Amino acid sequence: MPRPKQTDDGLTKFQRFRQNQLHRGMKELRIWVPDPHRPEFAAEAQRQGRLLRGRPEEAEALHFIAAAVEWPES
Repeated sequence: MPRPKQTDDGLTKFQRFRQNQLHRGMKELRIWVPDPHRPEFAAEAQRQGRLLRGRPEEAEALHFIAAAVEWPES
């Protein structure tokens, strides 16, 4: 695997990007999320959907999704 190219300041392009983001007041956040390509993902989504069916939380979630889709663009 080729090594990342370094410049005169000794930083790689990615290191420089991270440094610039930090200077702009941004904070890096890394999270782990479920992989939707795994077979277990679909099974778990269906299981949770069955648990919600007909409950007040289902209507609340669907209302939230509908409101997000209708979000006005600036």
